Amino acid sequence: MEKNAETEKELENNIDATGDVPPVTNDETEINEDLHVKMDDPTSKLKDDLAEAKDKYIRLYAEFENHRKRTAKEKLDLILSANEDLIRMLLPIVDDFERAEKAINESDAKNIEGYKLIHQKLKRLLEQYGVKQMDVNESEFNPDLHEAITQIEVEDEKKGKIVETMEAGYMLRDKVIRFAKVVVGK
Repeated sequence: MEKNAETEKELENNIDATGDVPPVTNDETEINEDLHVKMDDPTSKLKDDLAEAKDKYIRLYAEFENHRKRTAKEKLDLILSANEDLIRMLLPIVDDFERAEKAINESDAKNIEGYKLIHQKLKRLLEQYGVKQMDVNESEFNPDLHEAITQIEVEDEKKGKIVETMEAGYMLRDKVIRFAKVVVGK
């Protein structure tokens, strides 16, 4: 009670004769600013938390979309190349048919026709699944498509070009599944 009485007396002494309240001191201003900051602090903290949560949400959503697209692409690639191993195992058989065609005498026409029919049937089947034989004769050597077995001396216009194909190369859609084994001119 004594403190209240003393504060009242101080306030009465501080009031001017005109009845005006004296100006606020620096100590009181700091206290008011601290109260103001403390009052704004919960809203600014909430705004910061909201902005942070929005940022996390956007990043998480973007990451999820990237994951969804990546898995869809992987699934499509898996479906498109599911038979790749089987096709690779069939390619030597195709090569054997081609060698057999060259080795059979022209006099045995019935056997040649049988081989050719089976060979064509196998080639059509592979083409249905997206397998294409590379056409490489007399084209420029490309290490992304060809495997150089050896080099031989040739005329100037054939340098760097494929002279002979030892084993055909194959592509499954746009992917090389077997490189063409070739002889290159030097």
